[in-house]
Amino acid sequence: MYAVIMAGGRGARFWPRSRDKKPKHLLDIASDRTIIQETVDRIRPLIPARNIVIVTGRKHARELMRQLPEIPAGNILIEPEGRNTAACIGYAAVYIQNKTKDAVMAVLPSDHGIGNPALYREVIAAAAAAAQKENALVTIGLKPDQPHTGFGYMEGGPAAGRTAGMTLLRVKSFREKPGLRQARSFLEKGNFFWNSGMFVWKASVILGEIKEFMPALHAGLAAIKASLGKKNEASTIRSVYKNLSSISIDYGIMEKSKKVLMIPAEFGWSDLGSWDTLWEISAKDENGNAVPASSQAVFEDTKNTLIYSPQKLVALIGMKDVIVVDTKDALLICKKGRSQDVKKIVDMLESGGKTHLL
Repeated sequence: MYAVIMAGGRGARFWPRSRDKKPKHLLDIASDRTIIQETVDRIRPLIPARNIVIVTGRKHARELMRQLPEIPAGNILIEPEGRNTAACIGYAAVYIQNKTKDAVMAVLPSDHGIGNPALYREVIAAAAAAAQKENALVTIGLKPDQPHTGFGYMEGGPAAGRTAGMTLLRVKSFREKPGLRQARSFLEKGNFFWNSGMFVWKASVILGEIKEFMPALHAGLAAIKASLGKKNEASTIRSVYKNLSSISIDYGIMEKSKKVLMIPAEFGWSDLGSWDTLWEISAKDENGNAVPASSQAVFEDTKNTLIYSPQKLVALIGMKDVIVVDTKDALLICKKGRSQDVKKIVDMLESGGKTHLL
């Protein structure tokens, strides 16, 4: 069994801490380990380091190798340019097939928080058993505890048996990020689950589905596979990637395939997607104020705030529901609940030519 960790993107919603050269998965945001290190640590009791593959961009590859010396350098696959998750996963699948005739691969984002790692590994192992037996595309559905509008949802259909003591459901439909009213409806119906972005399948099965539903991508992947280990490997990958469409695995495959099964799970999952999420998972004082260990803050009549400031003391008086993030060249002050909009600030800086702040 292999793990494929997708380590792309720049984590714009964690600006000003997350930057283009060092995005959030390379940062120690939630603990003294970086997010990517935590992701690898979490899966290693189930999958050895030699079978962990990381897909990333060229500008982050060296830092990944520095942070993860236990991962073979050849297992860090470098995409010449980002082409969304379908290409990323397909590239990893042909790489795995080139190493072994076929294998089950667990596809994992690099930026999740997990409260119960042991249960998480049990779910991944159960999904692997189902993928092996059923030749299915198995995804992990997280039971929602609030009407969240920042996640995609999956509608659970009829039961499809059990695997390692866990229920398998057929996936009736995939839903894009809903508005609040629809999210509340999903929660009330009880058969909707957050789309975790975690998948488990055989390399041969996902490549077969790519061949059926994304033939142009499959042709490119076939060319990459034929070049692996040869002199033309790098040039072939560059040539293929520049002609690929940017399509997510959800849109390109999962919404169309008839082989999708889901394991509903609850293992303390959080998508480390914003400063609000960090506040939610952080330890707080009696007034709901959260201060990461590396930061310094004092409060007077202040509630439900998050302070990140490792370089100077921050004092707040009479504040409520505020996020303060201080770095050496930028200060973010944001109303809690609005940190998804930090990406708008990043877009403004980019369009304004202030790329030195990104």
